[in-house]
Amino acid sequence: MRITYDPEVDAAYIYLTDVELEPGRDTIPLETPDGSAMVNMDWKDGKIVGLEVLDASILLHPDLLAQATSPGRS
Repeated sequence: MRITYDPEVDAAYIYLTDVELEPGRDTIPLETPDGSAMVNMDWKDGKIVGLEVLDASILLHPDLLAQATSPGRS
């Protein structure tokens, strides 16, 4: 698992696999407890492969964001 975070847009992506994610994933919006739907779940070949979190600084715990790298960096 790895996490990227872009503070300019306050968005994080949580990769649940080390396999390179290619186009062709299905994305399902998820409702957060307050109903703001700021999380998208990506599926590929019947498996959950990642989560996109918008407003990440609000929804994710700070220790998780501290592990994140910038998008485009490993």
